Amino acid sequence: MKICRQPDFEPAKTAFMMPTAHGPCRFGQYAPYLRHMLDQMGLQDVMVFSPTSANGYDGFGENARELTKNLWMGVIAGDLALKFLLKTRPYETQPGTSDQVFQESIARFAQALSTPGLKTKTRLNELVKHITQMRDQFRAVPASYVKGRPLIGLVGEIFCRLNTFSNDDVARRIEKFGGECWLSDVAEWVWYVNWYVEHKLVRNRGRLNTTMLTHKIKTHLQHKYEQILLAPVLEDLRGYEEPHDIRDVLRQAEPYLPPTGCIGEMVLSVGKSIYLQKKGADGIIDISPFTCMNGIVCEAVYPAISKAHEDLPIRICYFDGVNTHIDRDLEIFLDLARAYQRRKRRQRVYPAYFE
Repeated sequence: MKICRQPDFEPAKTAFMMPTAHGPCRFGQYAPYLRHMLDQMGLQDVMVFSPTSANGYDGFGENARELTKNLWMGVIAGDLALKFLLKTRPYETQPGTSDQVFQESIARFAQALSTPGLKTKTRLNELVKHITQMRDQFRAVPASYVKGRPLIGLVGEIFCRLNTFSNDDVARRIEKFGGECWLSDVAEWVWYVNWYVEHKLVRNRGRLNTTMLTHKIKTHLQHKYEQILLAPVLEDLRGYEEPHDIRDVLRQAEPYLPPTGCIGEMVLSVGKSIYLQKKGADGIIDISPFTCMNGIVCEAVYPAISKAHEDLPIRICYFDGVNTHIDRDLEIFLDLARAYQRRKRRQRVYPAYFE
């Protein structure tokens, strides 16, 4: 609505992308509701572009290959920028420096991705250059890297955990109370959807068919681009490595929520919580919107996960716009995380620049 009310708005030249998914989750309602609201506003000429997870978001029409490549590069670059922000900001000695580097990096990534007509190799090289520049800028942020801050894993519903407005900027609040955050990234969902599409193809059509071949090629290229973009920052991400394969996360979830039977973010939240504990996390916070189905299912199994992993502190936070005690709750949770940190057997691995 904000965009639609701008003076230079042209309905016939505007499209909103709102992906969707099947099943009972509210996510599947967003695109139809957006279409309904635009029609009510008399904006029938505005397109709502709504690819679905059911086919791995392949429904992009013509120019699909270039668009999906650019989107994937953007996901990897954006995830890296956020990871660098969260691993640097708690230790900075000049408040605001890390946020400034983050915003500058995002702007450069956006410029490289939105420049029309670039060949894939050229665009990749541009992004590698910008990622290297981002790495060097974050390295130059004045900071005191002292070991001992509790590491808190943030899992949960993908939008709510990533959108700082929706979650009351929970990561920054955790930092204020002396913690550091490891946030589940966007790429995790893409890898999960790839796994789900492959699993469904095998079940319905077997392994030998052209659709499976196309899917395998796409997945191979995604891995290749990811490796190219990660190459400049591998040294800086020692101890912060994401799973090599999404199956590593799904295997962790298997005893609690079998991935072939439970579909959606709940499987990822449960599996990633255990993965993060094994990487040295001192607590897990699940961020979900109010009455979220995935959050409710996870909440039911978190006590068993906590008990099986040295009583790891796990808390689910539902955000509905009326939670007035978030600081109090987080401060108490950080105390629990510190107590766990003192007694846990699996210690965290730090990058070389930590004292």
